[in-house]
Amino acid sequence: MTPLLIVLAWTLVLAFVQILLFDVARTGQYGLKWNMGARDETMPPLSPMAERLRRAQDNLYETLPLFIAAVLIAFVAGKENTITVLGAHIYLFGRILYVPLYAYGVKTIRSLVWVGSTIGLGMVIVPLLLG
Repeated sequence: MTPLLIVLAWTLVLAFVQILLFDVARTGQYGLKWNMGARDETMPPLSPMAERLRRAQDNLYETLPLFIAAVLIAFVAGKENTITVLGAHIYLFGRILYVPLYAYGVKTIRSLVWVGSTIGLGMVIVPLLLG
């Protein structure tokens, strides 16, 4: 497996971990009986941390399809190079840092990390466009 595909695989692990983090926070608040039930009843608002974990997960899902597509295009087109691999690493490590920063409500640094991960995504996409 190539370095680009390995980073993609780890990014999918991150996505799964974020699903679990939000589920644990939500189930911790609403209880296992709620989690195993039909979930038809109206529940009180989630705690601020659970809501932030949900939003962090939503935020990952906004760029994850773009990242997956860019990585797969780079791999299939034979465009994997130092820039695309570095960009993929920057994206992944930025997304990893983003989770606790968002969960604990760290505002400015969280936004800067998001910008960094987006730059990493751009480093995977731009070489594809430049031929």
